[in-house]
Amino acid sequence: MKNKESNKYLDMELLRFTTAGSVDDGKSTLIGRLLYDSKSIFEDQYEAIKRVSEKAGDEQVNLALLTDGLRAEREQGITIDVAYRYFATPRRKFIIADTPGHIQYTRNMVTGASTANLAIILVDARNGVVEQTCRHSFIASLLNIPHLVICVNKMDLVNYDENVFEDIKKSFKNFAAKLEIQDINFIPISAKFGDNVVEKSKNMDWYQGSTLLYLLETIHIGSDFNLIDCRFPVQNVIRPQSDKYHDYRGFAGRIAGGIFKPGDKVMALPSGFSSKIKSIDTFDGPVKEAFPPMSVTITLEDQIDISRGDMLVRENNVPTVSHDIDLMICWMNEKKLNLNGKYAIKHTTKEARCIIKDIKYKVDINTLHRIVDYKEIGLNDIARIIIRTTQPLFFDKYKINRTTGSVILIDEATNETLGAGMIIR
Repeated sequence: MKNKESNKYLDMELLRFTTAGSVDDGKSTLIGRLLYDSKSIFEDQYEAIKRVSEKAGDEQVNLALLTDGLRAEREQGITIDVAYRYFATPRRKFIIADTPGHIQYTRNMVTGASTANLAIILVDARNGVVEQTCRHSFIASLLNIPHLVICVNKMDLVNYDENVFEDIKKSFKNFAAKLEIQDINFIPISAKFGDNVVEKSKNMDWYQGSTLLYLLETIHIGSDFNLIDCRFPVQNVIRPQSDKYHDYRGFAGRIAGGIFKPGDKVMALPSGFSSKIKSIDTFDGPVKEAFPPMSVTITLEDQIDISRGDMLVRENNVPTVSHDIDLMICWMNEKKLNLNGKYAIKHTTKEARCIIKDIKYKVDINTLHRIVDYKEIGLNDIARIIIRTTQPLFFDKYKINRTTGSVILIDEATNETLGAGMIIR
């Protein structure tokens, strides 16, 4: 019975979401409320933050302490690092990334949001749409996050006024018209008191929509992955060479796009050799089909030369193969990006080196204006650049496939991640 329950939990659909907003908009409090009201924290955890809250002289239990784990965060009352929290309801599993609101931690938001299906952006009901709201919405759009939820928080401080909520909703829609966001939802909440977080608010009977948790449990994410273009970056070649699996030769990796089935004809890049899929193996045994984001081992009917960094695709549906790549980069390091600078680059499972050929423009995130003839890109800046790689990469536009359309630039001397790139073409 225990194994049955465990398997049921493992098979549940996973939603990754991130929270963002300006400083003191209540991101950490919202997550704490979500965890507490959905009964996803232990009693001893609650007792611990209750003691800390009493010691600090807080009138109520400060639920933000559930995510603000660094000592500096607790002392300053701000979020500095990305905090990940995991919880589940009978409907779905969740991974939350609580990201900082300060401008100087923009790179942390990019890190937390890069794998998210959904972004929650908090807006203080008293302040409305501010620069950070625009900044975080632009980044969510840039990262192609399919679903956006605008939570108008601290409604208790504006007497739960419907007009305040509607004005903020209208203001954000005017700004969002410039962005490419597929799905936007608006919810009036009070994270402090739990209004419309897990339970419907009695103070806002004018709001007829769903609570935040219900929306998170029911929002459709099945079509968030690209199930059309077959992409399988090879991570490792499996050769057990044991008596039982003497001739076994499989290619392990994570499906980045499309649906693969035994019998399908596939082509290996960069060699161009073709074969048919013999089997698709997993930890739990063979499967009849594989799709994103499954991790599998594919065996082929023919012995063709394939190694780490290669990619299996369909003959009539291949990604772009090129040395020259046009991308948007979010710079994440205090060392500035240098024109003609040389860096290591990682794309899916492939590693190479590259040179910065051109910096087309820098984006003013608050106005979305392009700053041309700007050749100095520093920490937290977002810019459009052209790079040339030492080896051809097999990629799609980021808008088509977030996995095959993203790269990271790495400092060869220190191995630090310098920037995250979204391929435009």
